[in-house]
Amino acid sequence: MMELSAYKGVFVFVEQRKGEIQNVSLELIGKARDLAESLNEKVYAMLLGNNVASKANTLIAHGADVVLCADAPELEDYLTEPYTQAVCHIVNEFKPSIIMIGATTIGRDLGPRVSARLETGLTADCTKLEISEEKELLMTRPAFGGNLMATIVCKEHRPQMSTVRPGVMRSLAADASRKGETIAVNVPFKKEKFRVKLIKTVKEKKDKIDISDAKILVSCGRGVGNADGLKLVCDFAETLNAQVSASRAVVDAGLIPHDRQVGQTGKTVRPNLYFAVGISGAIQHLAGMEESEFIVAINKDKYAPIFQVSDLGIVGDAKQIVKQLNERLKK
Repeated sequence: MMELSAYKGVFVFVEQRKGEIQNVSLELIGKARDLAESLNEKVYAMLLGNNVASKANTLIAHGADVVLCADAPELEDYLTEPYTQAVCHIVNEFKPSIIMIGATTIGRDLGPRVSARLETGLTADCTKLEISEEKELLMTRPAFGGNLMATIVCKEHRPQMSTVRPGVMRSLAADASRKGETIAVNVPFKKEKFRVKLIKTVKEKKDKIDISDAKILVSCGRGVGNADGLKLVCDFAETLNAQVSASRAVVDAGLIPHDRQVGQTGKTVRPNLYFAVGISGAIQHLAGMEESEFIVAINKDKYAPIFQVSDLGIVGDAKQIVKQLNERLKK
């Protein structure tokens, strides 16, 4: 086994769908830049796909020093085996110290498979990454239902791998003047191991913006009560040209689909304006929204934890206040 000190560089798996780079990858490159400067190492972006080499400049502009581009027809669509083979080939060739992957549906499938094949550890759903005095990666994630934060170190194996949720890290502003290097990587695929084929892609039609990308969110909790209360919230959101999201209680009650859930078991959001309507503010929910620019909390319990993180708090019946706010705004 190689000496651990022989592994260098902070690597980011770049997720692209139909040639479009996903925001989570740019966020991870921003964090990788921070980690790499602490280690005095470089940021490498692993760009996999078919006819995606033209995207390398975007990654360099957002903070990558080197783009490792595996451009092949086998990587046209995401399938576990071809992508795992490609990432493992890059790792075995370039010997990274750290690998970061977005905790998306793709990342949550790819990360465990890669870590098992490389015989290294993987810390999932990290909310904080930093470098220790011993130059090791400290990977922090919620544990025991969000009641405590666990910091995990991968002392004896390399690379150190983590997945990070979209919206947790901040991407750097694009700098078109940044210079970087692009290296073409030819992956020797073992096609006899390809057991799965993509026959057809069926897309669900959605007219709503993903809550992770929304600028204004009106989020409803248990205090909204029922479908009538939810309608008041939806009318208010429409007036504000905002998206509706929810706490776990409302999703579990079947009033709102899971893709609209904010929190530890939902999505992490960072809108410019976040309305917490009838949400008490359990730690699991706060983990998903406390980075919002401006938080307005509406709750009848003046001691609710949500008021500890809000910029503006309104104490009273959530449904009545939302109704009055909506009438005032419409005028």
